[in-house]
Amino acid sequence: MTKFEEDPENSCYSEHYTDPDALVVDACRHSFNFFFSGTERLTALLNLIGNANDSLKMCFYIFQADRAGQLLLQALVLAAQRGVSVQLIVDAFGSSATQTFFTPFQKAGGTVHFFQSRWNTHYLIRNHQKFIIADNEVVMTGGFNIGDRYFSSPKSNSWCDVGVIIKGDVVAKFVEWFGTLNQWVISPRPKFFELNRSIQSWSNGKGKVQLLMGGPSQMTSAWARAVKRDLAKAQNFDLAMAYFSPPRSIRRLIRKVSRKGRANLVIAGKSDNPTTLGASRALYGTLLKDNVEISEFKRCKLHMKLLVIDNITYFGSANFDFRSIRLNIELMVRVEDNKLATEMRNVISTMAEKSEHITQAWYKRRASIINRVRWRISWFLVSVIDYTVARRLNVDA
Repeated sequence: MTKFEEDPENSCYSEHYTDPDALVVDACRHSFNFFFSGTERLTALLNLIGNANDSLKMCFYIFQADRAGQLLLQALVLAAQRGVSVQLIVDAFGSSATQTFFTPFQKAGGTVHFFQSRWNTHYLIRNHQKFIIADNEVVMTGGFNIGDRYFSSPKSNSWCDVGVIIKGDVVAKFVEWFGTLNQWVISPRPKFFELNRSIQSWSNGKGKVQLLMGGPSQMTSAWARAVKRDLAKAQNFDLAMAYFSPPRSIRRLIRKVSRKGRANLVIAGKSDNPTTLGASRALYGTLLKDNVEISEFKRCKLHMKLLVIDNITYFGSANFDFRSIRLNIELMVRVEDNKLATEMRNVISTMAEKSEHITQAWYKRRASIINRVRWRISWFLVSVIDYTVARRLNVDA
């Protein structure tokens, strides 16, 4: 454990914490079923696979060869054996599951492709998305990957996350996007500029439920541009986020919201990658000056990607950091609905109540010259280098 990863008195926060209950919200002619419990997420995912009749289309950044990975693999094998067309895309850099691990699945008739399996100049641009589409009618997405730590309880210091099952017109956009991505990965010699062009030309749709994309760009990704537009006119902003190190332009907008109304940030206080903690803490000083409410969630490791801006909710795969905003291939769902925004704001507020509140006094005690240098080094590592690489290069932060 690093010197400021967590305070000793907070090291057992998970002991009396339980995940929020599952929540169903009907909004904008869509159904959204939110699963905050890891166990419930895994059950919902297995049920989705087990009930599929025609097709399954899956894309995940991480697919681990552990117990959860084995359970998912068995479910996919059974689906393929009963005649379901099963297609899987996993990120070659993020996953521990190898081609050999998927051999039983392929023998059953399933297909698996690895994103960026060859070394080239784009190797560290990750396909960070997570979603599964069943029968082209229902989709499950969120921040979770496939692995034990994403489906365990807070008592085991697992990842606190959310998975969302969606039914409605936006599912067709997921199907469209998977087709584009799959066409690229099956190409014998995929050209990255072609995928990048598809991302940059992606149409979000015009309804109140939109699928937003992000990918490598010299400018802010489309999903983050939408967030910036919404922040520019907002009175209230709530966030629960695993990795928080946004560029200065977004930090200015958050401070502006706080001056007009309120901004409430719940940020990870525990992580398997301590550099991400330091990267966030490097930004606390200026945010606190504008009375931005900051809380560090230490009940267990936080992996959620959830934003509420006035009556607009965002959820999906993207963190609030440089990589997700500028480099990684990401997806975020944007929903404009008062009821959903209220429910998600309540979830974030409850998390804030059970977190450590960051005050000016807290910051003053910890922001020594040495710590500020370490925090800045951490910010650089997680802003430029892949999460997995940064984890291996952790500074004492």
